[in-house]
Amino acid sequence: MTEAKIKIENIDGQLFEIRVVDPDNSKTASFTHYLHNHKNGVSQFYKKDALLFVKEVLKKEYPTQRVTNKVAEEALQYLIFELNKSIPFPAPENPKFKFIDLFAGIGGFRLAFQNLNGKCVFTSEWDKYSKQTYKANFGEIPFGDITKPKTKSYIPDNFDVLCAGFPCQAFSIAGRRGGFEDTRGTLFFDVAEIIKKKQPKAIFLENVKGLRNHDKGKTLATILNVLREDLNYYVPEPQILNAKEFGVPQNRERIFIVGFRKDLGITDFQYPEPTNKSAVLEDILEEEEVSVKYYLSTTYVQTLKNHRARHESKGNGFGYEIIPNGGTANAVVCGGMGRERNLVLDYRLTNFKPVTNISGKVNREGIRKMTPREWARLQGFPDTFKIVVSDAQAYKQFGNSVAVPAIQATAKRIIEKLENN
Repeated sequence: MTEAKIKIENIDGQLFEIRVVDPDNSKTASFTHYLHNHKNGVSQFYKKDALLFVKEVLKKEYPTQRVTNKVAEEALQYLIFELNKSIPFPAPENPKFKFIDLFAGIGGFRLAFQNLNGKCVFTSEWDKYSKQTYKANFGEIPFGDITKPKTKSYIPDNFDVLCAGFPCQAFSIAGRRGGFEDTRGTLFFDVAEIIKKKQPKAIFLENVKGLRNHDKGKTLATILNVLREDLNYYVPEPQILNAKEFGVPQNRERIFIVGFRKDLGITDFQYPEPTNKSAVLEDILEEEEVSVKYYLSTTYVQTLKNHRARHESKGNGFGYEIIPNGGTANAVVCGGMGRERNLVLDYRLTNFKPVTNISGKVNREGIRKMTPREWARLQGFPDTFKIVVSDAQAYKQFGNSVAVPAIQATAKRIIEKLENN
């Protein structure tokens, strides 16, 4: 059985740590979702498991006492969960709309919609390290695997917007209609199933640019057919937006798919125009000297140079890249090439003694990787966003995340449409 380690402050101000058996994360997720939604009625969807969580906590803390449902319910009103204290990005006090965050990652969608005065009422994310980052910043533990019926059962009714940066999987639609049933076995099917059951007013999906041409365009055609015909949503032609056009110096193109329930009568939608705010790499670089661990070894530098030379001799453009301070970074991705194609020159290093095991010496050419914080800035995350995982996990998380400014600009248009309607 999987145990969750939780720190709780009781009504007397005493902080204690409890280990609870929570194999699928549902009890701890329900507890935090309950606390975050106790004012808006959504808490009813989380109350049952939240009470189970509190009862288990009380039994461990007070083993000689009889813990009834009434006692647990009273305790639930008083317990102060540590996650709700001093979180960087609390929900707005008086939200204007509700949304859910599927395939949430570290909360790029949530950050954008909260900035527009939205309240997140359900979150799911399967990766345990992403959950740690999400918890540290939003005070809420996401539910787990959204493909499981139990996880779907926690999704509340009557939210306004469904957000999903769902991973793209191959669709087998050769010779078939390309409708709802043909998406079974893919993660989009789970999104479509939730849309069908919950009928949100609007949907906002994000994916890689390659979705447009995947399987000669059949995959996107299937998705649009399901949304438009099977689920009865008005879905304008999807658009590819580039993060660099929305105030961050990163060349990151992603396809955005927006839709509105047809009974709302919305028949037009304009994606946001690029902002006038331009940015260059220098705007996001660390102001102080960074650790020597980010500087490449002489052996590594030579390996990268040899690799690029081999490709250039074959007429290919693959290889490492050093981004000039006045330039734009390549897309950050979770793999190693995301870092190797976004190297920078930084001559401020004063201590060349390695702090990690490297082959060779620290290079004297000033070549280093960007730091996780610099990657966060490339994605539009503010510096108050907590990075609580290892560098390796942080690179992966920001590489897999969304560019917050592009998401927020599009979300603003969605909310304006709903409000005007």
